[in-house]
Amino acid sequence: MRYPKAAEELIEYFRQLPGIGRRGAERMALALLEWEPEQQRLFGLSIARLPENIGHCPDCGAICTQGQKCEICSDARRDESLLCVVENMPQLAAVEKALSYRGKYLVLGGRISPLDGEDGSALNLELLRKRASSGKVKEVILALSPDVEGRATAAYLAELLSDLSVKLTRPALGLPAGANLSFADGATVTAAFSGRTEVE
Repeated sequence: MRYPKAAEELIEYFRQLPGIGRRGAERMALALLEWEPEQQRLFGLSIARLPENIGHCPDCGAICTQGQKCEICSDARRDESLLCVVENMPQLAAVEKALSYRGKYLVLGGRISPLDGEDGSALNLELLRKRASSGKVKEVILALSPDVEGRATAAYLAELLSDLSVKLTRPALGLPAGANLSFADGATVTAAFSGRTEVE
């Protein structure tokens, strides 16, 4: 069945979200069409204002209010000697939910994946070098997914930071090979961080 053009456009936008197929996108679009017009308008405005309201933290690359630092970088109680490198915001959120890590973060903005055309040129590598060489950071935790791309990215970062006097570690216990850190529960992340090992 073909829906009106405007509804089809909406379905196609929803299909671009991670984990959403055609049927899920249809359900979301049809549910949205059941909303009151004012609610639809406010939803559209919220999306339209994202570029002006949401930006990236200049210190770590995490999403935050445009023109400001994120809450974690602004928190003086966080341990500046620990820098946890993650691929994206879902991974940062997974580590934070574990409530066991009190250091700071660096969000890479992706990972190296030659098969997908991602060679690392779009990653926050300069920001990582700057933070790691600041003199404040004593340990860099490479908390990347333990799949092929994550391991390749970790190896690349280890080489990138090899000339710095910082300890390089990675989460060890609890994360099965090939798993995505974003989907790990709090207990698993806590175990992984408490048993982290040095990167050779």
